[in-house]
Amino acid sequence: MQIDSMMWDIGLQDAAGYGQMCERIGYDCVWTYEAAHNPFMPLAQVAAATENIHIGTNIAVAFARSPYAMAQAAWDLADVSKGRFHLGVGSQVRAHVERRFSAEFDHPAARLTDYIKCVKAIWDSFQNGTKPDYQGEFYRYVLNNPMFNPGPIDHPDIPVYVAGVNPRMCQVAGEAADGMHVHPMHSVSYLRDVVRPAVEKGAKLSGRSVEDIAFFAPVFVITGENEAERAEAEKNVRYQIGFYGSTPNYRALLEHHGYDTLGKELSAATRAGEFDKLPGLVPDELLEACSVAGEPTEIAPILRKRYEGGLMQRASLYFSMEKDAPEGKWREFVQAFKSAA
Repeated sequence: MQIDSMMWDIGLQDAAGYGQMCERIGYDCVWTYEAAHNPFMPLAQVAAATENIHIGTNIAVAFARSPYAMAQAAWDLADVSKGRFHLGVGSQVRAHVERRFSAEFDHPAARLTDYIKCVKAIWDSFQNGTKPDYQGEFYRYVLNNPMFNPGPIDHPDIPVYVAGVNPRMCQVAGEAADGMHVHPMHSVSYLRDVVRPAVEKGAKLSGRSVEDIAFFAPVFVITGENEAERAEAEKNVRYQIGFYGSTPNYRALLEHHGYDTLGKELSAATRAGEFDKLPGLVPDELLEACSVAGEPTEIAPILRKRYEGGLMQRASLYFSMEKDAPEGKWREFVQAFKSAA
């Protein structure tokens, strides 16, 4: 099992240094996410400044870009990183896709499946000179010429990950991708009983099994050097669970744990602008199911044990290393994680 790091929201001028620090510490991969900034640009900086650490997007919003634009960005990062790039994509939610990105969202699972197949067809034409001839339900790629074709690279096999929560989107990962980005708001039972069977269903459609799919997740962790730090960490995790749970997309997990009405309560609080109430609405049992808690020295072995039996191939902490984090602290964590195998 590998241990990765999420890159916190930093400026481009700091990305290379962050990647170098992660490499020195011993992390296996550094992941960006699409929030306030473009997820690809920091990774170009990291790739050029490092030698071994892998890089990836968790996630880039698929429908905000054409398949060609996505394929081109991924191709360049795979090339400059010498094969260390992982492309993680997700659908986002309808409101943001339609009203923030001004893009199409209908039939998101089928659309994302078609999107990934189109991206892979574009990569095939880049690498092998294959005639553009992809015509799917939502996307097509039937035109290119040498001026716009970057040509072959040394490491063309770019792993694609799909982010999902509900079974239908998890099925897309098995059907069209190489990996599954499990949402940080998950439990072991939801991963085992809902996510993995849905991925297995999709994998069978493409002649594979769930064992062929790599699983990665950022994990909510509650820890601290003293009681005040632990209390603050717990409050932050409760808030994140409440925030995610307020969105209808995540109600499947709440219902899985028997909280059929909690999603509506959380939604009502956010609609009223009462975000400070979210932590108090999260039940203790749900907090325990969706997070890892312990003393700082206990987190690494607890994290490994949580996903024993091949449930997860790689993980990271949800909350990234703070900007001025002492490297020694995180190096000890990474070494403890790897030695706990």
